[in-house]
Parts: sequence; C-alpha cells; structure tokens
Amino acid sequence: MESEKNDGKVNTEEIRDEVIKVLKNCYDPEIPVNIYDLGLIYDVTVAENGDVLVVMTLTSPACPVAGSLPTEVQDKLKEHPMIHDARVEVTFDPPWSFDNMSEEAKYELGFI
Repeated sequence: MESEKNDGKVNTEEIRDEVIKVLKNCYDPEIPVNIYDLGLIYDVTVAENGDVLVVMTLTSPACPVAGSLPTEVQDKLKEHPMIHDARVEVTFDPPWSFDNMSEEAKYELGFI
C-alpha cells in the first residue's frame, strides 16, 4: 500500500477493493452488520486521480444515524492513504430492503 496520497493515475480496481474494506468496517450502531453487507452501498466510483464517490442509502429516511453515518463513512474513506478525496451521497431511490443484504448478513441477523 502506498504511504502517501498520489495525485497521478492510480489503479482504480485496487482502490475500489480498499474502499470496500473500509466500508466493511463501518457499522450502523443499532445493527451488528457492516454497511456493505447490509446492502446500504449502491455504488462505488473511483476516478483516475484516486477520488472516490460512494452512493449509499439508509435502512429508512428516519434512521437515527442519518445525519452522522454518511459523514463518518466519508471521513474514514478520506483517512485511507490510497484515496485522494472522498464524497458520500445518500439516496433513497430505490428504497433499501432486506433483499439488499448479503447472505452472510441475513444469517448474522437470523433471517435465514
């Protein structure tokens, strides 16, 4: 892993993998499953300069961490040495559903 942020061209697939690792270490404090496996992440885009855009949702618009979770995710991404800059956008289209969860998350939460 690079020790400094790089302003040149980067390996976008490698950065995407690192983004997913970061996302798998972010949790909604009320749910013991990471936000990636919970299905809250709709899209991860990595630009050639290492900028990252994550489009995510929440389990509901009234989610108690609606104001803090996206900012926490963005801050964690910005701390990663391979990521030049990060932005998180929240959408509710389409709305989140249990179908978004990975099989592992469904098992962890007792749905299967």
